[in-house]
Amino acid sequence: MYNLKSKQKKKGFSLPEVIIVSALFAIIMVVVMGGVHTMYRQNAYTFAQAYQVQNARKGVTALVRDIREMTYADNGAFPLRVMDEHKIGFYSDIDRDDSVEYVSYELVASTTLYKYVYEATGTPATYDLNNPDTTSIVSAYVQNLIQGESTFQYYDASGTEVISADNLTDVRYVEVKSIVNIDPVRDPGQYMLRSSATLRNIRD
Repeated sequence: MYNLKSKQKKKGFSLPEVIIVSALFAIIMVVVMGGVHTMYRQNAYTFAQAYQVQNARKGVTALVRDIREMTYADNGAFPLRVMDEHKIGFYSDIDRDDSVEYVSYELVASTTLYKYVYEATGTPATYDLNNPDTTSIVSAYVQNLIQGESTFQYYDASGTEVISADNLTDVRYVEVKSIVNIDPVRDPGQYMLRSSATLRNIRD
């Protein structure tokens, strides 16, 4: 009985079979990883574009809120100070601290929309517009300048567009547009963010 059992063959993979299975597994892994890499590479732009659009949406929402709440400065100056197609400057209590700040939004460096905040100091209040207290990026990859599209447009109480800064005190409504695209030569293409604000603290 002992001799018969010892002579029974043990079942298992032979060396050639192990080599073949290992080779097949390696090939499958290469194909799978290559597909994952290709998918990520093809969709990386879409993910990055969506991320920048989301950031721009948050920035524009805050911008419109600040514009809507613009009010007379601590020194009595009219709420709107600068009106340009790619720059707006105004007074607004953006941090709700009972002291009115001067706020400037400006599209600079071709594709970056910045926010500059200047605090009032002294009595009577003064604003040092040469040195912002805080600087932040509202949105990157903004294509308005490149495409010749205005970032800010201004309207009076009757809905007529105000073109000249000489009529700055007539402005009662501001429209904001931001064209976001991290790479204009690639799909899925640009995304237009559009919003507006009525200047609720200015009365005729």
